[in-house]
Amino acid sequence: MRFSSVVKAASAVAFATLVAAEGDSDVLSLTASTFESTVNPESLILVEFFAPWCGHCKALAPHYEEAATTLKEKNIKLAKVDCVEQADLCQSHGVQGYPTLKVFHDGEPSDYTGPRKADGIISYMIKQSLPAVSEVTVANLEEFQKADKIVVLAYLPTPTSSPAPEFSAAANKHRDSYLFGLTSDPEAIAAAGVTPPAIVVYRAFDDPSVEYPYPVPSATVKDIEEWVQDLSIPIIDEVNGENFSIYAQSGKPLAYLFLDPTEEKRDDYIESIRPIATKFKGKVNFVWIDAIKFGDHAKSLNLAEAKWPSFVVQDLEHQLKYPYDQSLTVEPEAVSELVEQFLAGKLEPQLKSQAIPETQDESVYTVVGKNFDEVVYDDSKDVFLELYATWCGHCKRLKPTWDSLGDHFAGVKDRLVIAKIDAPENDLPPSVPFRVSSFPTLKFKPAGSREFLDYNGDRSLESLIAYVEESAKNSLEPKVVVEGENDTQVVFEAHDEL
Repeated sequence: MRFSSVVKAASAVAFATLVAAEGDSDVLSLTASTFESTVNPESLILVEFFAPWCGHCKALAPHYEEAATTLKEKNIKLAKVDCVEQADLCQSHGVQGYPTLKVFHDGEPSDYTGPRKADGIISYMIKQSLPAVSEVTVANLEEFQKADKIVVLAYLPTPTSSPAPEFSAAANKHRDSYLFGLTSDPEAIAAAGVTPPAIVVYRAFDDPSVEYPYPVPSATVKDIEEWVQDLSIPIIDEVNGENFSIYAQSGKPLAYLFLDPTEEKRDDYIESIRPIATKFKGKVNFVWIDAIKFGDHAKSLNLAEAKWPSFVVQDLEHQLKYPYDQSLTVEPEAVSELVEQFLAGKLEPQLKSQAIPETQDESVYTVVGKNFDEVVYDDSKDVFLELYATWCGHCKRLKPTWDSLGDHFAGVKDRLVIAKIDAPENDLPPSVPFRVSSFPTLKFKPAGSREFLDYNGDRSLESLIAYVEESAKNSLEPKVVVEGENDTQVVFEAHDEL
């Protein structure tokens, strides 16, 4: 059994030195000549690849040092590589940004996916050092129950009783996120006050222990992981860059309470929302967020005024926003009603949109949120749409090519629209079956269809033209107007001579 004194290690975080004195660091400095001889013999070691000029690396440094000091007691080493001095070494390990952290098990690397604060690094690396499922006895039961923020413990008649295989599979899948244990020790089971088979989640927040409410022997990996994931999210907690991924991965809508953290009534506002968060637990995740630090995020959620507290529900799956009217005081009853209406599908999302251009003089048509459906879903036309951001370097480089593409097909703009939309400034309507995660994103919608095709080819003008010619449903032959008899006009499609 490799589990021991986890609580002592976690408690030591508060007493570890933030930054070791110069020359007395517990972080090993590696070079090309020492890397393999240091890393390969270790069953577990964490390596940071950094650049001295990198701001994120500087911010990580004291936390990394603190974690190294604490984990030294567990015989878990932390090391670093200066990628300015050891450029070839970093390149050989596929380092493309700073800081890059990699976990090495017996010389084999894997990406570090944990937090970048000291306690998070310590917790993550302790989990890496343990078997996916730790053996628990009466001797270490109480210690194990409090060993991490989320502890999942199975109490079974024997180590192989159902659902031990499913439980182990779930543990292997989520070992980076949660601490898993199993006991069949009768004394431990008696001390826990449970009747086997049972699975209990122990938490450092909300209800400290929650027992699996369904028949345990038939629990599957999916059942266990979904139950634990739901319990791993507090009723209401502060959200930030460290834990946002937990909420994003849950797939549930996210309700934000934006607060000024210096406000005297901050805790009162949070507690007034807690009963509502409890009421909708499992359907909507509730968080509070630093409105001063994350003011730009408030704007992206269509909270136009810097007025706090403010409240908004975000449908993460469809990237739709439902803000509470900022002209009104945030009242718990009204918040509850808004969430109720949202879940019932009775609320219309608030869509951000630039003004519709008064004229469209360019060969590339400017689409905004307000005219998206009208322009893009015009069944009579093929539409090739660029979703861009003004700050995106790739978008800036594409612009002259995209303009040239519009010029090339200017003669058939009655059948083909080369278009663009500033995605950060214009919300896509609910009718759109995709969301944008990178820029530029290029989508082709054939005439008469509601399907959007992804363009993943190179961005040369020749390739874009070829793609349009291949994908368009309408004829791309330009029309020629000639004068007929009695001053009538006759329209012909131009064709090459045979």
